[in-house]
This record gives sequence, C-alpha cells and structure tokens, in this order.
Amino acid sequence: MISKSTIDQVYETARLEEVIGDFVQLKKSGSNFKGLSPFTDERSPSFMVSPVKQIWKDFSSGKGGNVVAFLMEHEHFTYPEAIKYLAKKYNIEIEETEQSNEQKEEANEKESMYLVSEYAQKYFTETLKETELGKAIGLSYFKERGFTEDTIERFALGYCLDQWDSFTNTALDKGYQLKYLEKTGLTIVKENEGGGETKKFDRFKGRVMFPIQSMSGRVLGFGGRILTNDKKAAKYLNSPESDIYHKSKVLYGIYHAKQAIAKEDNCYLVEGYTDVIQFYQRGIHNVVASSGTALTPDQIRLVNRLTKNITVLFDGDAAGLRASLRGIDLILEQGMNVKICTFPEGEDPDSFSKNNTYEDVVAYLQDNSKDFIQFKASLLVKEAANDPIKRADTVRDIVNSISKIPDRIKREIYIQECASIMNISEAVLYNTLAQIGKKDSADAAKKAPQEQRAFEVVKNNKKDVVKVDVQYELERKLIELLLLYGNQKQKFEDLILKENETGDLVLEPEVMEAKVYEKIYLDLQEDEIELTHEQFKNIYYKLIEGLNEKEDFAINSFMAELDQELVSEISSILMEEEKYMLHDWERKDIYPKEKGVGVAQLVSETILTLRCFLIKRRIDVLQQNTQNMEEDHRETLEEIMNYLQLNKLLNKKLNRVLS
Repeated sequence: MISKSTIDQVYETARLEEVIGDFVQLKKSGSNFKGLSPFTDERSPSFMVSPVKQIWKDFSSGKGGNVVAFLMEHEHFTYPEAIKYLAKKYNIEIEETEQSNEQKEEANEKESMYLVSEYAQKYFTETLKETELGKAIGLSYFKERGFTEDTIERFALGYCLDQWDSFTNTALDKGYQLKYLEKTGLTIVKENEGGGETKKFDRFKGRVMFPIQSMSGRVLGFGGRILTNDKKAAKYLNSPESDIYHKSKVLYGIYHAKQAIAKEDNCYLVEGYTDVIQFYQRGIHNVVASSGTALTPDQIRLVNRLTKNITVLFDGDAAGLRASLRGIDLILEQGMNVKICTFPEGEDPDSFSKNNTYEDVVAYLQDNSKDFIQFKASLLVKEAANDPIKRADTVRDIVNSISKIPDRIKREIYIQECASIMNISEAVLYNTLAQIGKKDSADAAKKAPQEQRAFEVVKNNKKDVVKVDVQYELERKLIELLLLYGNQKQKFEDLILKENETGDLVLEPEVMEAKVYEKIYLDLQEDEIELTHEQFKNIYYKLIEGLNEKEDFAINSFMAELDQELVSEISSILMEEEKYMLHDWERKDIYPKEKGVGVAQLVSETILTLRCFLIKRRIDVLQQNTQNMEEDHRETLEEIMNYLQLNKLLNKKLNRVLS
C-alpha cells in the first residue's frame, strides 16, 4: 500500500496540464487549455483542461476527472500505478508497505504481465552490460551500429543469451509465475506428450532486444533481432499479441518522441527500430516506427493526438513502395497532412542519419519532403510513361486518395494541383471525385441497412421527446454551487413567512450574512429536504463535512480522497461552463456572462426553485388523494390551498407568473 502522505504529495505536486500535455497537444484557451479528444476520433477540439481547478473534461466521450483519473482512463493504469507514474515523473519518493505473497497473488493479470515484462527488460539490459557473452556479442553489435552508451541506456536495449532457458529459469527463481511468462510470449511452453516434464524455451534466445513501450513508458513487449546467419530463423521476431501488447495499436519510440512531436508539430514515420534509434541519436527526436507492420488507424490516432502533420520516410530502394502508399490513404482519412520523403539509392533512415551531420539530415528532410500528391503523381507517372490506360488509372488512383480527405477546401486545392501535374481538366477530376463519392455512399448504405432502419425509426418518432428531470438538474446545480463557491461569504436576502395586518401570508425579506455552504445546508435542513440522487447525496455530505472542517478547503485535495466514479461526476459538473469556451464566442462578438457574478442570487434562486418543485409535487400527491369521493377531504383541501398560496408567493419572488 502507498502511504497517504505520498499520495497527498503527488496530488499537491502534479500539474494536470503538464501530465496531459505528454499525451495530448493542448492549446491555450483563456485560463484553460483545449485539444482533440484522446478517447474518440474527432477533428474539432472537445477536450478541456482547467489548470486552476486541476480537472479535465472530454465532452465527446463524457469522461472527466483529475490527473489520476486521466492516467487510469488513458493508460489503463490501476490507481496505484497512476500514483507511481506521477511520483516518478515528479521525483517523489514512494513510501509503501511491503506486499505480502497473498497481495501479490491478488494483483490482476494485466499488472502481473506488466511486471514480468519490466523484469525481462531489466534482465536483458543487465545481461548486455554485465555478462561476458552479453558484452562480446550483444554490446558489440550495438556498438557496430554506432549506438552510444547513452542511446543504449535510453532505449533500454538488451541481449538474451543464446541458451535454451536461461532467462526463463532466472525469472522463475525470482518468483515470477510461468503462466505470465507464457502469456507475455517471453517463454514458449511445450507439454511433453509422454507425460514427462514440461519443456520451457526462451522465445528470444540469442537475440539483441528492443523493448516496445507504451506512450507512458510501460514495457508492452519486445522485438528481437537474430545475430547469426540462420536462414530458417526470422531476422526480427516480435512478442506475440497479448492482453498488454497489440501491435496494431503501438508505435515504437512513441514514449521518447511524444514531447518532440508536439513541440515540432510534426512526426517522422519510419519502418524499423534502428531507424528510430539512429534518428534520435542524431538529434531528431520526433520519430516513431510502425515496426514492420502495415500502418493501422489506431497507430495513426496515436500520432494525431500530438500533431496533425506526419512525414513518411521511405528507403531509397524500398521494395513495394506502391503498396506502402496504401497507408497514406489511411492517414488522409484521419484528416492529417502528409508528406513523403525518400532517401538516395541504397540509403535508409538508419544509414543516412548515421553517415550525415544533424544539419545535413535536417536540410535533406526539408528539401526532399514532398506533399503526398506531388510524390504519388511523380511515382505513378513514371510507371504509366506513355501508356494512356495506365495514365488514366494513375489519375483515378490519385483522385481516390484525394477523396479520403475530409476537409472540402483541401480536396479542392489538391484537385487543382493534380490537374496541373497530370495536365488534365479540373472538371474531369471533379466528375471522378463525385463518382467515387457516390460509390462510397452506396457501399456504406449496403453495409449498414440496420443502422439506416434504426435511423428511420428515430426520425419518425418525433413525439418521443426526453423529459428533463427537474429535481436531478436542481440537485446538480446545488452541488456545483458548493464546489465553486462553498467557502465564499455572501449577503443573502432570506424570506420569512409572516401574516400581515389583514391576516394574509406574506414573505418578508431579511438580510443575513453566511457562507454559501451554510446557507444551503441550513435551508435544506429547515425544509427537511434530502437529495434523491445517490451520487449527489454522497458528494453533498462529503462536501458539507469538508467545508465545515477546513478553512482552506481545496477541490483538488477533496477529490484525492474520493473514488473515481465521484471524481468523474464532479469533473462533469465543474467543467460544464468550459464546454461553451470551445465555441470561441468572443470571435463572434458574443460575450457570455461569467460565473461568480451574483452568487447569492444564484444560490437563493436555486433553493427557491427546488422548494417550488417539491411543493408542486406535494400538491399533485394531495390532489390524487382527494379523488375518492366517499371520504371527507376538507383538511386535505385546506392543505392544498396553503401550499398553492405558498407556491404563488415563492414564484412571485422568482419573478415567475403562474397561470
């Protein structure tokens, strides 16, 4: 267990905007920051971060919370993992009690797999640096590639001994379970058919090791390169798919590159591990690799969270270059800007960055990065040469790529450029673009008949309007007022019910000074009103207790002591007004009224509205009770009349006209 003092220190030290900025490109928006949602595929920012409140809200997915909640949602950390990650980031020493064997066994399967993977990374690194064979074989290979000691350490490179079960046996001796070694793919287990002892093999026997890390730095799996000339063995071997490693959702180097990608507002995409490492060592840090797999939408979205610009780097003699261009269309579909750069014949990103200075590499990338349309046109035109049919196919291929772009203005500019390069009229290209659009729409309609029918049902049922739950909204507003202004002192105009000279009931104003939380608590107590929504009730009592006990009540500290479900609810409440900042109203000469203006009036009106609602509901119940004609309802009717009179007075105070 992590000590409370450590948790408190983490919450006090961690800056939400810094932590989220490691994963999402944020832009200043007033006193807040905004960016693209890291949880959904979107093109307009709906993700808000409040440095003042230290909370975030994603309006597209509905998620929200504090710094720990973000890491739990985004990186799928457990609560202790999120605290440990922040402690490491801010150099906070963790105080925790030793875990018992039972507690270790209770750790969930994913966590156990992470622990095994992290142990394996340390083992392979130590083997590389501290064993004679590791130094003679693994370290020599990396040195031959030109990797420095600092680079080897930064990327946690390692070596697995060329022995059948050296790693597996060491891990088992250290107490790691065989089932997790097998699940992560580090160990291959074969049952003996004769019923004898189970055979265990190290998957990466005799290979240099490249740990594959998540965006937050957790070890997900490994890539291993063989050093012998064994033609039967694969040159590169990756960890198999597991609960923690999905190769289609991972980019090699993203952990080291994320800050540079956001800062440079561009990402270089290469193919292999050594391409990434050599580029990084040369000083170009905004580089990631697809690790030999075909590019996937999930991998593109990882980059899209950090930048809109991607430059794909191809080898000078890249075989199947045309096939690789399919990945370009996927990038375009995500609304990103794509450039392509090829290296001279016989060179790749690894060799080119190794043999040239930083300045030369940067200059080459700047001078030779072509817009995708120029690159694709020049490549395909060479292939088509003087063949008119191939030329027509080339034009159709380019227009097909343009059709993937969601932005209409960009599509139009690219059509104009394509017309110029291919010497063909824009009208023909627009025609082709329209045909592709129609075909895509028809295909989509065939694929989703169910969704279409569901849409028709919804369209035809316009009468099914969702009713607003008035009590829910009013209770939510009370929680919001307590969170935002609970400790503020205000002058309230209280209403005292009295009889005037003619015997009529009237509400007489009486000014009182109190803190917002005191006013709300006393009014609800006086009317014996209890919140009905379970989450609001929990938050309400915890808030009243916290505001009553602490003069320096802080929302961030308060949320640190709540479970994540309540934290998410509080974030949704507090960030409600931030949603409207996403629309840039000031640019349209619309200036919304700021919160904090007329707090006392807002509190009083909310409580009065809740009273009116509950009175009306009570009247409805009493009226239903009078429907039995056999009973005497004089007392009930008198009670109804009193409630109606009180309701009229309260609504008059709220400046509402009752029919």
